[in-house]
Amino acid sequence: MLSCDLHIHSTYSRDGESSIKTILEIAHAVGLHAIAITDHDEICGAQEAVHLSRMHAQDFHNLLVIPGIEVSTKEGHLIVLGVSELIEKGLSARATIKHAHELGGFVIAPHPFHRYRHGVGLRDRQALLEVDAIEAFNSRYIIGAVGSDNKRAHRFAEKHSIPKVAGSDAHHARYIGYGTTFVEAEWNISSIFSGIQSGKTTISGKKTPFRTYTRQSMKNSWRKVRSIPLQRALMGRMKFRPK
Repeated sequence: MLSCDLHIHSTYSRDGESSIKTILEIAHAVGLHAIAITDHDEICGAQEAVHLSRMHAQDFHNLLVIPGIEVSTKEGHLIVLGVSELIEKGLSARATIKHAHELGGFVIAPHPFHRYRHGVGLRDRQALLEVDAIEAFNSRYIIGAVGSDNKRAHRFAEKHSIPKVAGSDAHHARYIGYGTTFVEAEWNISSIFSGIQSGKTTISGKKTPFRTYTRQSMKNSWRKVRSIPLQRALMGRMKFRPK
């Protein structure tokens, strides 16, 4: 069984706090066999991780890096794994899934029923029937033992026979492995995807500490608030630019 964390953010995400090098070091230290770098609408972090893991194979000899991206669709977020190019954001969820599959990608619906974290299942439940797997455990749910929305995702996946995975959704490297998918597979990307699709998985994890989650959320909200005056200023300059 391979232990995999399929949902990790680096500093290439605006709200990520850890470098790619640190992520690789921590993932290797905690004994994971595979990780997926899934920055928001950004593929460079995943590309760097693949490059570093190959350049320093002697240091990360047991760690497989799966390139990925967390795409912002009209209805919410989708994780696409196994792709090496940027996927356009702002498309519908189903159009994104279709395009990802055309590129050979493996699509996961992360936190599909979370109201404040862009859950696709709240706006287009049909799209959830077209993904390759559902994130049935996300460590950044802070309510209840495992989070009511985690339970809802788990029930939906069970009802519709959709493979289940877990992800830490780590925005800091110390929480890598807090959501782990154990897959019966060989140590390569295609075998891991096949193992998940065949249901040869178990999932486990623990919650990101409440204090960390709220600190990161407040930091991200403050960043957005601070950007509003700049956005307005830029719009004003564009609107009233002399001819």
